[in-house]
Amino acid sequence: MPVNPMHDAAPTASGAAFRKAPRLLSRLAATLLAAAATVSLSAAWLPAHALTADEAFSVAGGDNDARIAALQKLIVKNDPALPAFLQALADDTVKVAGTKAYIVNGDEVTVAGSGEAAKLPEDAEDVVNNNRMGNEIEAALGASKLASPDVATRAEGIDSLSKAADESKLAIIDQALSTETDAKLKAQLLGVRAKALLNAADPAKRIEAVKALAAQGSPESRALLMERIQDAAETDAAVKGALQLAIDQVNRKLAWGEYAGVLFTGISLGSILLLAALGLAITYGLMGVINMAHGELMMIGAYATFFVQNLFRQHFPGAFDWYLLLAVPVSFLAAAAVGAVLERGVFRFLYGRPLETLLASWGVSLVLMQAVRTVFGAQNVQVENPSWMSGGFDVLSNLTLPYNRLVIIAFAAFVLVGMTLLIAKTRMGLFVRSVTQNRPMASCVGVNTAKVDTMAFSLGAGIAGLAGCALSQIGNVGPDLGQNYIVDSFMVVVLGGVGQIAGTVYAALGLGLINKGLEGWTGAVLAKILVLVIVVIFIQKRPQGLFAMKGRSAEA
Repeated sequence: MPVNPMHDAAPTASGAAFRKAPRLLSRLAATLLAAAATVSLSAAWLPAHALTADEAFSVAGGDNDARIAALQKLIVKNDPALPAFLQALADDTVKVAGTKAYIVNGDEVTVAGSGEAAKLPEDAEDVVNNNRMGNEIEAALGASKLASPDVATRAEGIDSLSKAADESKLAIIDQALSTETDAKLKAQLLGVRAKALLNAADPAKRIEAVKALAAQGSPESRALLMERIQDAAETDAAVKGALQLAIDQVNRKLAWGEYAGVLFTGISLGSILLLAALGLAITYGLMGVINMAHGELMMIGAYATFFVQNLFRQHFPGAFDWYLLLAVPVSFLAAAAVGAVLERGVFRFLYGRPLETLLASWGVSLVLMQAVRTVFGAQNVQVENPSWMSGGFDVLSNLTLPYNRLVIIAFAAFVLVGMTLLIAKTRMGLFVRSVTQNRPMASCVGVNTAKVDTMAFSLGAGIAGLAGCALSQIGNVGPDLGQNYIVDSFMVVVLGGVGQIAGTVYAALGLGLINKGLEGWTGAVLAKILVLVIVVIFIQKRPQGLFAMKGRSAEA
């Protein structure tokens, strides 16, 4: 039978097409899936809502209640174009005319919402934002910052949101709470949420807010509770009772922080007085020299620190945070060198003549102050804390311990231990004690008393320089820096007992604590007067101070 080629070819072609069909269908399905995925991704990245011209006008024009209601609706929609428009409102660059709002940026005018270029109508009026509307705009701008990856930006947003916190912001606050990772910012958000609930219409929600604020126990929460309990709008008896209980609870918590704060500031002041008085305990307590220029030696140490700071800032900016490691020995050596010059040139001729020593040292203090004014100027100079000394350690909601104060307390303890070991355990300390107790006998056994006097005076001056270095970290440095501490330093030495280092420590800490304790009741000026009166009365009853000298030096 003849074979028809067309007959055989047809089944072959149809079979091939049949075999290719599954592959074509799978490719078509993959293409459709890819297209669907692209569409879904595009939808995810594109804003779900675009600000319209009518919505922009509703926020810019009309009465404030209607504007605020329109703004709150737009905030919920999370429109990415809203923050720029709100910023324009905050910058007073929005005008309204007819049923449109216009953004005026120099000569460029655009229709708010549509972004179309336009000509500003002649009857266009400025948008006026009162305090309430301004707070709402600021809160809305703050809400837009809550999703920022930057902690500082989120903190700004929380502060802005707090100014107009109410029930309408709860959704935004709860969303921010669910994503916030910083513990401090989360606590602030909880406070903002409680503030929003505090004005809720439901008394149960207000009581919930009161309990949340009581749990925080911060000065800010106490202020909110006090404001609410004094508000005549609060008429619910249960809420008022909860408010009073919460205020009492917060007051008890804050009282512990206030007591601890007074204790810390007293110890901090005591450490500063100790640093200022340790050098004087040598020059006056051990050597008997009434050095009225001791404060100026502290000033020299502070200016030496200022010099080293500028040296690092200009030549070693990358190592600026460690300039204090060099400033400490430089301040000691600078003040010790000046002290050695003063002892050899002035005080060595006045031993045993206290009145002449007092007058001469007072004249030296004036010369040193004028010399510093000539070199550095009469204005105060700023010594910057290294970054590791900036900030503080939060202990309680109303108690923060500054790092620079903590470092100074530790530094004072270090200097105290070092000086005690130097006096008690070294050959130089032995010579100083021998000359102090019996100068003729020390000279007879071969001690160079003149050299010992110079070394001891230089040591006292160097410790004064260390005190100046420490003081430069908590305040400005000026030519009259030492004048603020010279009287207190003498009081510490006399109160503790002349020549008694242990007495100096107790007296410095005691005066610091008493001074800060009295400041809370009487004020700073009257507290200083009362401290002086207390010291005078104590010296009248116990002239030898807290610790009396023993041995031949006491008999002399």
